[in-house]
Amino acid sequence: MSVQVIEKDGKPEWAVLPYEEYERLVQEAEMLQDVRAYDEARQAVAAGEELVPSEVTYAILDGGNPIRAWREHRGLSRKQLAEASGLSTPYLSQIESGKRKASPEALAAIAKELGLALDDIMDS
Repeated sequence: MSVQVIEKDGKPEWAVLPYEEYERLVQEAEMLQDVRAYDEARQAVAAGEELVPSEVTYAILDGGNPIRAWREHRGLSRKQLAEASGLSTPYLSQIESGKRKASPEALAAIAKELGLALDDIMDS
């Protein structure tokens, strides 16, 4: 690599290098960022953090209700989740369809049963 160093007051101030070298260094820096992000994600998963599965993400992005997306991902029927959360099945159905707003207590119970944080099921 040919680098020209420009000094100011006896200290390196600038480094001038061929553009191809610059592009290579940028690509390597981006690769290093990706490797670090991957390592951090693996550590988080090893520590117990759950990644959001793609089917849940896509269901929510397509306008689906987060509670329903997570319930289906967990393999629970509406009746099973309602009973485990201390709710009626029709009430849960109305929450999932958007016909009713869930009370804070109901949301907390649902989140607990799904093993999620409240933010994970909040419909934005």
